This record gives sequence, structure tokens and C-alpha cells, in this order.
Amino acid sequence: MLLAAPSRKTYHLQMAPQQRKGSANAAELLSRRSTGLGNTRTLIRHNLKILRGILLQENRTFTKVWSKTSKSTVMYENCKLYFENYQHCYSCVHVEPQILYKLPTRSKQEKIEDTLMCHSPVEKSLPSPSDHKPSLLALTANNWLIRLSAETGEELQRVYLSPNYKFRYLGWDVSQETFYVKSVQNKETPLARQAGITQNTVMHIAIFHVFPLEVIGVMEINKKVFGNGVIGADLVQGVLALYYSNKSVKMYSFEHIVQRYLTEKLTLGKQSPLLGGKTVGDAQFGIPLNIQITDCPPVLFKVSCAENSVQIGGNPWHYIYTPPRKKDEGTYHICSLKDGTMATNGVQEMDSYSLENDGIFFHPDDSGRIIHVGPVTINVLKILGELNSALPSKVVEDFSLKTHRNNPISQVTVTSSGRTVKKRFQQLDDDPSLKTFRMVEYEDELDLLAIVVTNGEEGEGRACIQLHDNQTGQLLRTIDLIETWDETNKNEVFFDKDTIVHIEQKNAKFCCHVYKLFTTKT
Repeated sequence: MLLAAPSRKTYHLQMAPQQRKGSANAAELLSRRSTGLGNTRTLIRHNLKILRGILLQENRTFTKVWSKTSKSTVMYENCKLYFENYQHCYSCVHVEPQILYKLPTRSKQEKIEDTLMCHSPVEKSLPSPSDHKPSLLALTANNWLIRLSAETGEELQRVYLSPNYKFRYLGWDVSQETFYVKSVQNKETPLARQAGITQNTVMHIAIFHVFPLEVIGVMEINKKVFGNGVIGADLVQGVLALYYSNKSVKMYSFEHIVQRYLTEKLTLGKQSPLLGGKTVGDAQFGIPLNIQITDCPPVLFKVSCAENSVQIGGNPWHYIYTPPRKKDEGTYHICSLKDGTMATNGVQEMDSYSLENDGIFFHPDDSGRIIHVGPVTINVLKILGELNSALPSKVVEDFSLKTHRNNPISQVTVTSSGRTVKKRFQQLDDDPSLKTFRMVEYEDELDLLAIVVTNGEEGEGRACIQLHDNQTGQLLRTIDLIETWDETNKNEVFFDKDTIVHIEQKNAKFCCHVYKLFTTKT
């Protein structure tokens, strides 16, 4: 699963080989692969087609092969499991997870606060051989950004961020091949407020190119520039998104910000006048503030939304949000990004009565579709519309999935004397005793939707994973999880080709369960 987009390529016109009619079986695809027919992308596509076919065969089953508990958070990324604050790494490519490396215990000051997995594009030439290998970008508690080999844990690179700002969070801006590091948010204390001291600096953000690791700069989010209500910020799709206390989101072009406010280009390991001739990224000095925003840039987009939540995607571009009005609670509005016009059938609402809100997001397969997930129903929607059309776009259903429940419990009971009694409370649609959709994962390489379904109808919480065709929604197979499922605990499920990982948090303990694909004995 790629976490960074490859760079843009130049294509040349080629005559494609004549396409065969009908589908090839696994043996024929393997034969083509052995003879080297087709380019690398074609061979990879064939390999994944073979794997998908094998995975869906009736004589294949997912079997639980491994479990491990931990007192600290367990993380899964790219077929690897991380324990003990990323110091112990297990590879999941084998029949059972095997220890890949163990690193010495870190001090409290060197604790890893956040990480990103990094894969370089195969077609890009990079300065160092280590730049081509998968690596783990890690942010430590004492403000070091370190790059570790994903295979050995060896430290490949180390950059000190700042002696002045406390950095805490990492985030991707995948489309730009950049990532950013956010500082903790400066909050005004009651004592400072009482003394009339105003805290104008909200946070600092450091931005880096990733292939290879290069610093773009550090910028300050300041209330004097962006307004008093700023409470947070993110970088996404080349846009600086700012969140405001009045439930609004404003977006600014990061490219414009760099072009206008960059005071000095920085190079890691080189001296900088902004540091008085000291080296950029060295201990004690870090990276200077070289993007100094002195006035508010032009606003590209602004919207008022509940919980400062807005999503942008689709083709043509649209955005999804919930207006911050009480009457609109539980609804999602889909509008054109070009002019804000709401799409026909653009208000989506689940007809459900549940404790948790339904979720909605643009499909991660880049099809421009939308997935709307409720406890009983999952709707996959698509947007119909032309980029330059004067007519509003239209939201239509691509396919819909439903849970198959037993007869619902009646809200009215009849006593032995014939008196009818109506229950005071209606049962929730996401009640743990009912069959319920809990989460949706997209396996991009196999083009499958993996949907976690829980069912406590027999008095004990159980879960299964339903695999559906991503294009049609057809149910292809169901995989039962052996361990019980407690909905009051935090649960995460990862479906990664021939591997399923279930991580659950029980109070202060974490449990990790791994399933692998096997052939059943006949």
C-alpha cells in the first residue's frame, strides 16, 4: 500500500499487443509471467489478479496463526507489526510473524511520538542507495526527526527540528510528495488571560520533501495574520487548511505562501545566515523560521461546518460537509467546489437510530465515488456531472449493501392477562446484540472492500470480515474472526492481501491477532 505518490512520468506512444477475448486462468497467467511477456506494471497486475483469484477460492481459508499482548500501543503498517514504541518489529510476510529487529530501549526523552512509513517511487533516481529502500520517519519527544530502515531499524538520517518549539505530530501531503511536522498548539491559560497577556502564536509547522529528505521550511500560524479564531491547521493536496473556533474552515495555497513569504532556501547540513552561520538541522540549532507570513494570503475556499470537518474529492471536484445548524445534524451535504452549488440529491442522511454517527468519505480508489457507512446500510454513491456544465451535478447510488438481521425485537409485548406493554426505550440500530456494520477497509491491490460486521445475537460478541467486489458490491466471501469482539473496546482491523490483523485494546492492555491464508485439507 503506497503512502507517497510517484512523480509524474512522460509516456511515449506504443502499439499495444492484441487483446485476447475471454479471461485467462491462473496457470496461463503464470506461464505468461515466466516468459517475461508484458511490462512490469502488467506483470504486477497479473500477479495480483492471480492472488485475488486464489484468495476467493472455496478451498482457501484464513486461519489464526499468532497472537501477542503488549502493555504499549501496537501498530501495523505495510506488513509489519510494531511493539514497545517501535523498538520491536515483526514481519508478517511469513506463515507466522517473525521478529525482524529489536532496538535498544529508548529513554523517555527519546520516546517516539509519531511515525510515517515512506516508500520511494521505483522510477526515480535518488542520491543515496538507502533512499530507495522503505523507511520509517519517526518524531521523538526531544524534537528529533529520524529516518530508520524499515527492514533493519538502522538509523539512516537524523535532523534536529527546534530548541524553541515542541513538535508532536506528523502528516502526509501525498500528492506533493511532502510531509509536515506540527508543533503542539499554544493555548492561552486562564492566568495569562487574567493578566491581559495575548498568545498570538497558535503553532509552528515544518515542511519537508521526502524523496530525498529535504527541508522546505518552517512557518508560524499566527492569529495576527489569520484571525483570532484560529485553533488548528493541516496541509493537504498542496493546501494549508486552517480551522476556526466559529466552526469554519479556510484554505490557502501553500505554493503561493512559499513563493511570497520564503526568506531563505535551506539545505540540511549546510550553514544558514538565519542561524548565524550555524548548520541547519544540527543539535541545539534546528531549522530556522524561513517562511515568514506577514499578511493574510488570498483565501481559496471557505465553508462553515460542524466539527470543522470538510472533505474534498470527486470528479469533478466536490466537497462534503455538515452545516453547523441543529436542524442539519446527522446529514451530509455534497456541493460543487467550483461555485458551492449543492448537487441534486446532495443531502445524504441515514435512516437509523444509533449511538455512533454514520460516516461518509470519498472512496480511496480515486474513482470519485463516495462511501456512506451506517450500522445497517452502506451506500456507495457516484457523482454525475460535467466540469463546465451549467447544470448542477447529481448524486446517484452505485450500489448499496444491507445487513441481514433476524426479526427485530418487538417494541410491544403482551402480558399473560392480555395487556399490551410498550417499551419506553427504542433499541439502537448499532446495539452490540444486533448484526452491525462497524468499519470499511479498501484493499487497493486486490480491488476489494473488506467490511467488518459484528453480531452479538447469541449473547457473545463475534465479528466477521465480508469481502465485496469494489466495482459491483457483490459479496465474494466471509471470514470469521475467532476471538470475541467487545464493542466497548477500541478495535482496529487491517486486511492486507493474504494477511488479516486485528488489534484490540482491553483497558491498558493491547492484544494483536494475525490471520494468514491457507489451503484447506480435503
